Parts: sequence; C-alpha cells; structure tokens
Amino acid sequence: MAIDPVVATDSHLGRSKNQTLITRPPLMKELAARRIRITSQRRLLVGIIQDSPRHLDAATLLEMAKKRDPGIDRATVYRTLAMLKDRGLIDELDLMHIDGEKHYYEAKTNRDHCHMACFRCGGIMEYVSSAFEELKKEMAQQSGFEIRVVRLEVGGFCKQCKKKPA
Repeated sequence: MAIDPVVATDSHLGRSKNQTLITRPPLMKELAARRIRITSQRRLLVGIIQDSPRHLDAATLLEMAKKRDPGIDRATVYRTLAMLKDRGLIDELDLMHIDGEKHYYEAKTNRDHCHMACFRCGGIMEYVSSAFEELKKEMAQQSGFEIRVVRLEVGGFCKQCKKKPA
C-alpha cells in the first residue's frame, strides 16, 4: 500500500483528529501501564510535552511548567526527560542545531518520520512517506541490520523562505 507523503508543520503529526497515518500514544497511559510513579510535577511536564504543538527544549519546557507551578525546578525537568527517554517514550532531537546546541523533545510516534529544518526562519516540519518506510526495509534487507531507531533531519529552506530574497 503506497502512502502519499504527509507534511505537518508545528509537530502536528499524530495530533490531528483525522490524521490516521501516524499517532502519538498518550504518555500518561504509558506511564501508568508501566507502574511509574506519577507526581503532580511529572504529570504537568508530561502533559506539556504531550500537548505541545511544537518541539520543546528543556528550558522552554521549564518556562512553560513554571507558569503553572512556580515550585518546579530544572532538576525535575531533566530527571523527567531522562526517565521518558530511557523508557523510549520520547525522542531527543538536535534539529540541525538550528538554534545552537539545544536538544528538543517530542513524544514518540507509531511511525518514523523525518524532520525538515528551515535555515532562514527556524521552522521545523515533519514528513512521513511510504518511500521512507521502503528505504528502511531495503537498508535492513541488504545489510542484515536490525533497525531499531531512525533519525533523519534535512536542512534547507521552507516554501515561504524560498520565495524571499537572501
């Protein structure tokens, strides 16, 4: 079955009600199923990550969380991110280092997707396609390698910035 390419801006893949190609599992359900202790601060951070329409770095996550709970600290943010990452529930991305050496986080999806970073405006788009799935199969078959993680980031200029003069 061929799947037409899907491009989503603002990390909306897996969040659209009518988008069935890719989904993001509810992080709180995953944590509860794994019997992981869920404090109020952890619940807050997980909710922000789950509901964010864009990729978040730790500083932005802390800033957003402090608006709702001024007592939350940086260590709690980093411990929560590490716990989610260690359990395979979020991905850590560098997104072409578009904004320095920051690392960004997003909830894992049911399908791998590519990230396209615009060098001019800093926008990040997500892309999913059957061609990407076929490439992964071909790589595994030809090499005998069992692929567990795929990260593909592409840098260039988005549709709007391509039209603007340099």
